[in-house]
Amino acid sequence: MNPRPLLVTLLSFALAASALAQTPAAPVSDDPYPGTLVLSVDASDIARRIFTVHEEIPVSAGELRLYYPKWLPGGHDPSGPIEQIGGLTFTVDGKVLPWRRDPLDMYSFLVDIPAGASKLLVDFQFLSPLDPVQGRIVVTPEIIGLQWNTVALYPAGYRTRRITVQPNVKLPEGWKFGTALEVATQTGASTAFKPVNFETFVDSPLLAGKHFKRFDLDPGARLPVHMDVVADNPKELEAKPEILASHLKLVQQTYKLYGSQHFAHYDFLLSISDRYSGIGLEHHQSSENGAEPGYLTDPKGTSDRDLLAHEFGHSWNGKFRRGAGQDTANFNVPFQNEALWMYEGQNQYWGYVLAARSGITTAEKVRDGIASLAAYYDNMEGRTWRNLQDTTNQPIISQRARQAWRSWQRGEDYYSEGQLIWFDADTLIREKSGGKKSLDDFARVFFGVENGRVEMLPYVFADVVAALNAVLPYDWTSFLRERLDGKSPRAPLDGLARSGWKLVYTEEPGAPSGRGGGSTDLSYSLGMSLGKDMKIGSVLWNGPAFKAGLASSMTLVAVNGMAADADALKDAVTEAKKSGAPIVLLVNNLDHIDTVRIDYRGGLRYPHLERIPGTPDRLATILAPRK
Repeated sequence: MNPRPLLVTLLSFALAASALAQTPAAPVSDDPYPGTLVLSVDASDIARRIFTVHEEIPVSAGELRLYYPKWLPGGHDPSGPIEQIGGLTFTVDGKVLPWRRDPLDMYSFLVDIPAGASKLLVDFQFLSPLDPVQGRIVVTPEIIGLQWNTVALYPAGYRTRRITVQPNVKLPEGWKFGTALEVATQTGASTAFKPVNFETFVDSPLLAGKHFKRFDLDPGARLPVHMDVVADNPKELEAKPEILASHLKLVQQTYKLYGSQHFAHYDFLLSISDRYSGIGLEHHQSSENGAEPGYLTDPKGTSDRDLLAHEFGHSWNGKFRRGAGQDTANFNVPFQNEALWMYEGQNQYWGYVLAARSGITTAEKVRDGIASLAAYYDNMEGRTWRNLQDTTNQPIISQRARQAWRSWQRGEDYYSEGQLIWFDADTLIREKSGGKKSLDDFARVFFGVENGRVEMLPYVFADVVAALNAVLPYDWTSFLRERLDGKSPRAPLDGLARSGWKLVYTEEPGAPSGRGGGSTDLSYSLGMSLGKDMKIGSVLWNGPAFKAGLASSMTLVAVNGMAADADALKDAVTEAKKSGAPIVLLVNNLDHIDTVRIDYRGGLRYPHLERIPGTPDRLATILAPRK
């Protein structure tokens, strides 16, 4: 073949593609979209886990661009599950219209609307995952989680808050649900909701269940707060009085912290299940929360006890007040995540604090959690090359995919290292003010403004600094930028010392928390963790296991000549401290059996907090409930 015609063709295609890529985005109008979208979802097919979608969109003649939501608040990334839709069909007056996908935007569909048409019918199925490898399990025989962004298209060129939609849903017979949407009518298994703007619509998911119970967490209040619970079996809904009482206290302690409310009503949507995928996702007037069985019935359960406190706090921090980079016109405009150290980091801090103040968890468990975080970041080699500010880009970079070497690559550390920064700020304010001021005062100054306002109030870095200075004059710009932009092998633990505690390591592990899955954590001795199937879970960069040549996904076969199990490995660590001999492991590495010697003699090491004698216990003061 003559290469010249091919070269000309390729150059022409490249120029055309370049021109298309550089075409300015259509302006977004502030005018209301003409007419109301009507969306109907049949979610009753729980056996095959298929949502059948029918949508009616007012239109006029010409090319119409429809978006499938891509950039989802709370996810911080372009993760709309467009791969899970099928059977997309557009119809006008009984005639099926051809459609095409924008080759540079897979979430954008183009349809030519004929003259005289006034209504476009859209039909498709959302094929929810059947196996966790396909995504979150959102349908089980007992539970349905309906995130509206997965089952709706919307017209481009308008702000989502200026598009009105009227949602409808059909559930299995006899099922009940919770949602922040307001019901218009109910007929049997079908419910029609009141029209709302598309932004509020997407921000108001529905959680339904065969076994459902609603708890009033603020009885008699003008602005109601409910906890809508679904579970695998009805026994999980019989809440222990003391556990329920702590959740009522959570609402009041949160109000005392922020001194305001920025919702008309609020619903905790809580699933208690081993089959429905766990979740923690904030919305302005609700939140999606997943817990293990026993959450409401077993005070000693291992579920993340700070989850509901964290997600409730997001109604103020992240929804009412949000970094300006996340104040986008619609769900297909990219986010800028530069403020996530505030959005998630400070909220992570308050999640721990409020869980303790309300009694959902104990001060001891919070101390164990802080010790774990302090140790993790104090042993993270990745802090030497990548600063915390850059980790706010991580959701976009990886879309939350698992990493092979997280301790070196760094992940979404703006959450928990951000939490340590705000712990530092709180104790600094308390120290310099002689205990008269604290980060609680900042919360009221920054999030307590315009009490009753529901509409988002965006902010920039200077606004955060100004609010801190209003509480305590200080060089807060340098304080924050040094911690956000700096690189150091050591964690930011000034707040820990200032609180009256220090990080130590002992041979006894702390209390387990969260969905541990039976793993064995030897991160601060061998520099590795081990799953119950003897598969290596994580390996700390430059730790003893790393230096011996180990990596995650390898499987431990034997320890010092004996069949491997977690106890054998821990016993070997203890014995090596006495004998000085290396630990000899037999490892299966992709069907290659290797002998590995770990030269480590430091014994078992688990992180804990220990009081610093003669210092004020500011951490106890921070965690004490507010009167």
